[in-house]
Amino acid sequence: MHASGLFLCLAGGLAGGLAGCAAFAGRGLLESPAEARISAQVRTYFEQSPALGAPNVISIQTHGGVVYLRGLVSTPYQIEEAGSLAAQVPGASRVANLLSIDDAR
Repeated sequence: MHASGLFLCLAGGLAGGLAGCAAFAGRGLLESPAEARISAQVRTYFEQSPALGAPNVISIQTHGGVVYLRGLVSTPYQIEEAGSLAAQVPGASRVANLLSIDDAR
């Protein structure tokens, strides 16, 4: 592949990936249907919590019953709230809360 073709391929992939960004990122490519259901339920819980709305950006993925939370929030309370809500979802055996505070806000 020529360098220009490789660039277009990479640029198209990046643009497509960014187009799907939202407050709660979608399911990962490697989630099983059961894991995707857990992630979707966590997402639903987050959508019902005013504290976790925009401008927070939280990615949710589940693997082997472990719910992984990644992204940026505004306060330590929001980190705690996200972990607490995710732990309440049936099928979530553990929560790996990897959220960070966005100091730019």
